[in-house]
Amino acid sequence: MENQMIANAIAVCGLDCAACDAFIATKNNDDAMKAKIAAEWSKMNGADIKPEDITCEGCRTGSSVLGGYCGMCEIRKCAAEKKVSHCGLCKDYPCESVSAVHKNAPAAAENLKSL
Repeated sequence: MENQMIANAIAVCGLDCAACDAFIATKNNDDAMKAKIAAEWSKMNGADIKPEDITCEGCRTGSSVLGGYCGMCEIRKCAAEKKVSHCGLCKDYPCESVSAVHKNAPAAAENLKSL
């Protein structure tokens, strides 16, 4: 069961949800951390991200609690449409979308290999 929980903390694209500030703030119910993250991510992305957008339990946990970007992630939607639990199982892997993620986060590609 523990290995399944760890595997489910890896996002569809391979990002490590357990290392994500939004995931950590959600699990710890830490509103101050959510406000800090929202301010940082707003500045970094040139967007208006609100603390309530920083609420996510991970896209492969079976939860419907997906904050901000994760809730509208095209990669997650694509995997659902193709009925695969993560990109590594897709016949089109690696595609342009997930390759862009892996360019900025190479560990995500390695995480998919471990699933």
